[in-house]
Amino acid sequence: MMAHAESLAGLAALEAQLQQDLEYLELPAKSWVPSRTYQGEPVHDVVVIGAGMCGLAATAKLILSGIDNVLTLDAAVAGQEGPWVTFARMETLRSPKTLQGPALGLPQLTFRAWFIAQHGSEAWQALDKIPKDQWMAYLVWYRRVLKLPVCNGVRMTGISQQDDLIALELEGFATDKIYARRLVLATGRSGLGGFAVPDFLKDVDRAYWAHSADDIDFNALKGKRVAVIGAGASSMDNAATALEAGAGAVDLLIRRKEMPRINKMTGIGSQGVVHGMQHLPDAWKWKFVDYTATTQTPPPRSSTLRVSRHANARFFLNCGIRAVKQEKEGLLIETTQGEMRYDYLIAATGFTNSFNGRPEFAAIAPHIRSWADGRYQPEMGAPRAGMTDAPDLGPSFEFRERVAGSCPLLAHIYCFNDAAMLTHGKVSGDIPAVSAGADRLVRGITASLFAEDVDSHFASLVAYDKPELEGDEWTDSTPLLQENAL
Repeated sequence: MMAHAESLAGLAALEAQLQQDLEYLELPAKSWVPSRTYQGEPVHDVVVIGAGMCGLAATAKLILSGIDNVLTLDAAVAGQEGPWVTFARMETLRSPKTLQGPALGLPQLTFRAWFIAQHGSEAWQALDKIPKDQWMAYLVWYRRVLKLPVCNGVRMTGISQQDDLIALELEGFATDKIYARRLVLATGRSGLGGFAVPDFLKDVDRAYWAHSADDIDFNALKGKRVAVIGAGASSMDNAATALEAGAGAVDLLIRRKEMPRINKMTGIGSQGVVHGMQHLPDAWKWKFVDYTATTQTPPPRSSTLRVSRHANARFFLNCGIRAVKQEKEGLLIETTQGEMRYDYLIAATGFTNSFNGRPEFAAIAPHIRSWADGRYQPEMGAPRAGMTDAPDLGPSFEFRERVAGSCPLLAHIYCFNDAAMLTHGKVSGDIPAVSAGADRLVRGITASLFAEDVDSHFASLVAYDKPELEGDEWTDSTPLLQENAL
């Protein structure tokens, strides 16, 4: 009880310090965007779709920058936004605990400050990696302490243009349509396309398989034979969760001859990469991303050991899948190592950038320019799915038109999610550089809104009439000069 009271007192002190820091920095900045209505309805300056880490960072940066007519929407219930307590099945984060994450340069807003305020410096020194549930609790606090305007249980079902505005169709909101001047898609790992599903699974009954990001009933796998496709982090996390739930046997079917062992991008992480990748020539962007995709990112050692410590877990390397056939008693999987039978399969096959299968993007998808529409050139190397279909974005994450003038709305829609990586680097999906990404995004939105309202701002300049001088600060010497001249 005493420890709980001390924790609350420490957190209250941290929040007071944060508020003082914000006051010293004159944050949030004063509101400066002229308000608008459309057909009698209020118009939001910015709507953010997604209240996970990236959506919260973007929302916070907008408000701190004086753009306060913002609304953030998330389909999840409060406290379950993003992957952390849903389909992220690791025990801890993979990122180092010391990263600033979404703190936007404010020391008191970091996870470290939040943790130490409650548990003390000794506990911080003893902490290895951040437990994922604790990271989610930090994001819940982040949202609360900054008073971010998030509405949960709301799903966007459509986007269209209404004069010079973006009309959003919604489910679960007070009204079924709202209007916005700018739209930020902070939709996380699923980006714009959702799950990547191999062709060999598309005709298999969903009762027999799941994507690694699905809501899986692992208790139902007790005693079952389970196959997991892939050698990445999510493969290990799902395999371990199945084993810990009592699965009879779990096999990892890995196409590669060897497990990837070196996390290349971690090795070159720097502010140069964060701020410089965006400005590289396209051929260099392609080269970096293609190389890391070829070498692949290894699963964490702890995640792999979490699987291999179980005697009923097996790793099949150089095991490609040729076909999956549904049988009366389960699945027959034809592999390069022969036929294998399982009761259930988990496909840790990642996500796709292809936005053409999402009904909410139906009105804009045909007009979105991708890297296949000119940025990719054959001399860069072999085309790679997931890269050629990545959106070709502008300098502030804004979409670009495939055909000029076909969909002007796209210039006001921002892709602040994992699909932006090829154009912008890893600043809109991972913990290390999300603050830098939010800053880049909001600088662009700020400049765009100011330019669009320039007439209004100039009119405000002309109309401003608060005197700095009252007229009694000096004496006019002109009459005296004229008298002396006579």
